[in-house]
Amino acid sequence: MRILITGGAGFIGSHLCDRFLADGQHVIAVDNLLTGSPRNIQHLAGRADFEFIQHDVTEGLKVDGPLDAVLHFASPASPSLTAPTSYMQLPLETLRVGSLGTFNALDLARAKNARFLMASTSEIYGDPLEHPQKETYWGHVDSIGPRSVYDEAKRFSEALTMAYHRKHGLATRIVRIFNTYGPRMQLDDGRVVPNFVGQALRGQPLTVYGDGSQTRSFCYVADLVEGLVKLLASDEPTPVNLGNPREVTIREFAEVINTLTGNTAGIEVLPASRTAGDPQRRRPDISKAARVLGWEPRTPLEAGLRHTIAYFQGVIAN
Repeated sequence: MRILITGGAGFIGSHLCDRFLADGQHVIAVDNLLTGSPRNIQHLAGRADFEFIQHDVTEGLKVDGPLDAVLHFASPASPSLTAPTSYMQLPLETLRVGSLGTFNALDLARAKNARFLMASTSEIYGDPLEHPQKETYWGHVDSIGPRSVYDEAKRFSEALTMAYHRKHGLATRIVRIFNTYGPRMQLDDGRVVPNFVGQALRGQPLTVYGDGSQTRSFCYVADLVEGLVKLLASDEPTPVNLGNPREVTIREFAEVINTLTGNTAGIEVLPASRTAGDPQRRRPDISKAARVLGWEPRTPLEAGLRHTIAYFQGVIAN
């Protein structure tokens, strides 16, 4: 198979490149490197079965030769207010890649008669009133709030993907990705895993806002990739949640990080500071993924964090 991945130099995209190459496929990674990094794919340079194209998918997307699948993972993903690569700092770019970029990726898949997989997000559920979140839940989203540039870009991408499926009969797949962590995350991207691990490795107290009772569910990237491969091979056109249903509070998560790193600086509690729309609870209902794909995450949180911490130790050392 020849598989094209937009956002192929990003965190999840680069792990997908590795997986498909390990399965014997030919991979074409497309990335403008706005939030992706050449470091994530440098180990693939020179392989005959791997191509990298530095290109902005909002400016069109053309590739010579046949394609069997197009996976659209291009987008900023961090909600940080300060990280330079977050969608808060790149609002127009985020909306463009979710709209024009999705159009172009879908058009390419249609022209090549290829399967199409669109990376959506748990953020389309907003600050949910339903818990855990099922795919049938329509969400509780502020369409003009500061997080809306990402939420609405992904909601539009889902609608557009389903329109191509219904209008053109395109074989489409939609994944709603919940919090995912692992090697190749950016240390400064503002999300909780790199924030906490970075602070712990520097011997600093981990900053927890408010009482730390807000929850997240963390899925190790290798488990997510396994689910994505299964989804692409399936016949399921409607959205599927992929994530880890083990729910932990942010304070509990901070304590786990300190234990695994041996950080004795403890936790610093700061006044609650919520971005509008920031969810207080987040946990996927993965019963559909289990039923349709036979998938569930298998990596224990502590095991995945050990791999992630080792990666960040290398980043900080260099």
